[in-house]
Amino acid sequence: QVQLVESGGGLVQPGGSLRLSCAASTSFFNIARMGWYRQAPGKQRELVATITSGDNTNYADSVKGRFTISKDNAKNMLYLQMNTLKPEDTAIYYCNVAYRGIPTSYWGQGTQVTVSS
Repeated sequence: QVQLVESGGGLVQPGGSLRLSCAASTSFFNIARMGWYRQAPGKQRELVATITSGDNTNYADSVKGRFTISKDNAKNMLYLQMNTLKPEDTAIYYCNVAYRGIPTSYWGQGTQVTVSS
């Protein structure tokens, strides 16, 4: 059973920064792609950023230049560094992992990020 646990969310003022973490219960060896998604009230869940096993990254236009996705293979950790946060970044952020040979991906429980003065 795959377990993903997000942490690092909280309340931050506009222009501030947060670093989200996702701890996986399994090794990253068999992971094809990992990513961060978010869902704001009244909106559909959307992709924020992804990273492949080869460290190729992809970002939503709304966060490009402000957010950075990274991973630590030795620690089985996924990160999302969020800088210059805006109120529209307010959402629940979810960690997602897709494994090689498995048709469905796995989700964490989510961590709340609130950007407000």
